[in-house]
Amino acid sequence: MATAAAHGEAATLTDGSVPDPPRVAWRKQMRQRVLNAARDLTCEAGWDQVSLVAVAARAEVSRPSVYKEFGNRAGLGRALVVREAQEFLAGVADALYPGVPDSHACLRAAIVYVLQEADRQPLVRAVITAARKGSDSLLPYLTARADPIFNAGQTLVQNWLSTRYPEQHTDSVHMAADVIVRMTISHLILPADEQDLTAERLATAALKLLR
Repeated sequence: MATAAAHGEAATLTDGSVPDPPRVAWRKQMRQRVLNAARDLTCEAGWDQVSLVAVAARAEVSRPSVYKEFGNRAGLGRALVVREAQEFLAGVADALYPGVPDSHACLRAAIVYVLQEADRQPLVRAVITAARKGSDSLLPYLTARADPIFNAGQTLVQNWLSTRYPEQHTDSVHMAADVIVRMTISHLILPADEQDLTAERLATAALKLLR
């Protein structure tokens, strides 16, 4: 009995959760290896040059495993952007919710973060650089309205605006959030001014819609 109890305790993680079964743990690890390989290859040569064969070889997994997990190349591209964007939007949320009472300052800081972080993150930088040259099919995952990445950014900004301007009608808040996200993305692809000035102008223009 003591031995069985010991084994049961060993199977439980220190935080009280139960570890994944071996098959599930392997699949999670494999998924991350494939996504890391796809990210690295995209940064090196651009998404247009990335094949599932090359990704599987870089990740040291079988090609059927990649197809089974992601379906096809488009599915892999979508999963890659979703993962990177989740981390990206977490930083935007931190900029929007610092406890500063000045809404304009918060929004301006968030836009500056987006513009600066796009230059720092290798994958985002690679996608945007390729887009400025008129190529790269990974870009639509970042910019398409129907895509969950665009919607996630819009929802984040809309929820923040709702807390800052509770007296505003929902349609007005939705429109302001849409303008902020669209204009910020457009300045990523076609930058017009220095980042601080761009952020100042975008924040001012968007918040005027709510006054």
